[in-house]
Amino acid sequence: MIERIYLKEHFSFNQCELNFKPGLIAFTGASGAGKSVLMQAVLSLFGYGDASASLIEASVIKDIDMDEFGIENDEVNIFKLIKTKTARYFINSQNISKKNINEISKKFINYLSVKDDGEFENARLLELLDAICARKDSSHVEILKDFDEKYRVYNKLFTKLSQILEKEKKVEELKDFAKYEISKIQEVNPKIGEDEELMQKKKSISKKEKIEIALELASAVFDSEGSVNEALSLMEKDSSFFDECMNELRAEFEMQKERLDDLEDVVIVDLLERIEKIAGLKKRYGSIEEALVQKEVKLKELAEYENISFEKSELEKQYNTAFSEIKSLCEKISDNRKATLVLMNENINSYLKDLYMSDVVLTIKDKDLDILGCDEVVVNLGSVELKKISSGEYNRLRLAFLASRHEFLKRDGGVLILDEIDSNLSGKESMSVANVLLELSKKYQIFAISHQPQLSSRANMHFLVEKNGSQSTVRLLNKNERIEELARMVSGDQVHKKAIEFAKSLLE
Repeated sequence: MIERIYLKEHFSFNQCELNFKPGLIAFTGASGAGKSVLMQAVLSLFGYGDASASLIEASVIKDIDMDEFGIENDEVNIFKLIKTKTARYFINSQNISKKNINEISKKFINYLSVKDDGEFENARLLELLDAICARKDSSHVEILKDFDEKYRVYNKLFTKLSQILEKEKKVEELKDFAKYEISKIQEVNPKIGEDEELMQKKKSISKKEKIEIALELASAVFDSEGSVNEALSLMEKDSSFFDECMNELRAEFEMQKERLDDLEDVVIVDLLERIEKIAGLKKRYGSIEEALVQKEVKLKELAEYENISFEKSELEKQYNTAFSEIKSLCEKISDNRKATLVLMNENINSYLKDLYMSDVVLTIKDKDLDILGCDEVVVNLGSVELKKISSGEYNRLRLAFLASRHEFLKRDGGVLILDEIDSNLSGKESMSVANVLLELSKKYQIFAISHQPQLSSRANMHFLVEKNGSQSTVRLLNKNERIEELARMVSGDQVHKKAIEFAKSLLE
């Protein structure tokens, strides 16, 4: 449960601190006083909607599994929101993203807004129906578990087979493209480092004539070799350094002449054409190394395309086996659900009777196979579709389903936040809603905004939201203050004696 809320600088609220107990907690006040604004602040702390307050903090007494987010559960978990330019969220002083704080909050907070239709999503309806099935026959749980495991295998096979069938449609085109890529690279058949060698050869050819002339002129140095040695000898100098130098020079000249001789056989047109082809490959693939890697990739793809028919045949066998297994399980699940639907119908209608509503009619129709099976639960109020019923009927119907979920799913409660669940109802209808909520509050801590005295009179705690000028405040009412507020809700700002008496009777 939420034990304490503190907020600062949130629209018309300068600051306020509220302490809560378990049970049903009502918030009332004149229109525009700030009830929804206050509730929006609470919700924003838990990642529902955008934050506007500069600071919101809540103390939550609940064992919450937060291991996957790297947060340890404390005896009292402190949720905090701080906003300057951007909003930052914390749990037990550890920073956490808005998305993750909302994922954690969903484990213990249920929020039903005025426009919320989540209670009638097929997944939630089937979850409730399966819980009733399991209550009736415990083997239903094992069938669901088996179906879930086999469906995941089937879905992987389905995805893979779909990809292969899609590939198969384009396989000839893909094969031609792969062959084209391979042939383009094989046609050039480059060697690693060849581009550098060719460029060096091109440079040498362009300087060949100049190098030959220079070598011929420079070779005259060897004619003076004997004279240099004789001079060194007369000077009594060791000539070994000179001999080594001349030998190295002679070897380099000979090597250069051999290179020039090799260039005699080079056809410059062929050389330039080869350079151009390798440059084309480099432009397409980035480098010779990458071109060779791409060739291997395309060769592998081509081999896969050639084997696609065999792979498809094997996958189809596995897929058909998996489909047959989950289809059989799906039929068992569907049979159980259809046999149990009448119990779900009766249970919800028992709540609807208390809420002064006509019976709901639940039916199951077939739908495409997915992880939930092949069933879709259709909800009608009598013969009327949900989208055609009034907002008052819609709210009470949601409450009946919520009560059934509470009864059969055996959850450990948490916090339930309701926004005007009793709007547009008569006094008798509003009291029926209050009584159902009071029963639910044995398990849930319920925060409810209300404009009706019936719900507020049943609350374990009653808070009044008031606005004076531009400032809003909220305070817990004592018994006499509750009587005054309930009377105001009955008769308006001009409270008369009968309204006071009626308010007292509601509390008693």
